[in-house]
Amino acid sequence: MSDNQQIPKQRVLIQLDSDPHPSVFDRVVAIDAGVDHVFSYGGLLPAMVRDLVYGAIFTRGVNDLKRTAVFIGGSNVADGEKLLAAARKSFIGPLRVSLLLDSNGANTTAAAAVVVAGRHMALKGARALVLGSSGPVGRRVARLLALAGSIVSVGSRSLDRASEVAEATRAKVNGAQVVPVATGEEEQLAQALLGVELVISSGGPGACLLPRNQRTLAKTIRVVVDLNAVPPEGIEGVKGPDSGVERDGQVAYGAIGVGGLKMKIHKAAIAALFESNDLVLDVEQVLEIGQKLKS
Repeated sequence: MSDNQQIPKQRVLIQLDSDPHPSVFDRVVAIDAGVDHVFSYGGLLPAMVRDLVYGAIFTRGVNDLKRTAVFIGGSNVADGEKLLAAARKSFIGPLRVSLLLDSNGANTTAAAAVVVAGRHMALKGARALVLGSSGPVGRRVARLLALAGSIVSVGSRSLDRASEVAEATRAKVNGAQVVPVATGEEEQLAQALLGVELVISSGGPGACLLPRNQRTLAKTIRVVVDLNAVPPEGIEGVKGPDSGVERDGQVAYGAIGVGGLKMKIHKAAIAALFESNDLVLDVEQVLEIGQKLKS
């Protein structure tokens, strides 16, 4: 090869994972999104991130750094947020690469849930209830709905946990209208459903958070989104493959129905990383990507 002939710069994604074994799922999606090479590192603590980022930012010229990016995953979202913070601190002036946080798929799943709900109703001013709000996806759903201007009730079996979610949401979103509610008892749930137009359930597997009888009695509900893919249904009567179908007079989405859009958002977010070297894609930016998708 002559000195004048340049080696093509391939797209490299560096996967930083807090779990001992980096996610195979995330690696496959990256390849399907057009990444040429995925370098995966597992069992990471924040103190381990700097040198890995240095390996990314010192190997290519500034104009070529957009061909390198970092994906932060793992099953623990709090750990992922710490890795993201450590990566951002490792940059030196223009020597930086774009970052995407999607630990446990929380950002892409929450974004997909809010996007599908927004296809059927105006979210600004809408009264929404997030069930299972103390989990990683529920927290992000609440955050995105508050950002959209919804009046958000964050539900949990524990009012203390719901209150913590409400406080965290207000800290992230200026002017957030968010109220904590206990939903563990039948009467509590009935009270929380009063006037609600949108319900998004993001509880863990094995728990029905909204029985059908209470759902059908809540006549103001227009859209229901269940993000639990493991039986029993998180919202009783909503099936996994439901994608905008009518269930008891309500527009319904199940986990599989939302999952198709989640995958599209995931791939589009990875592709966006290589458009420049200075992006930081957290849940708000991931939502913007999802809103731009045609379907």
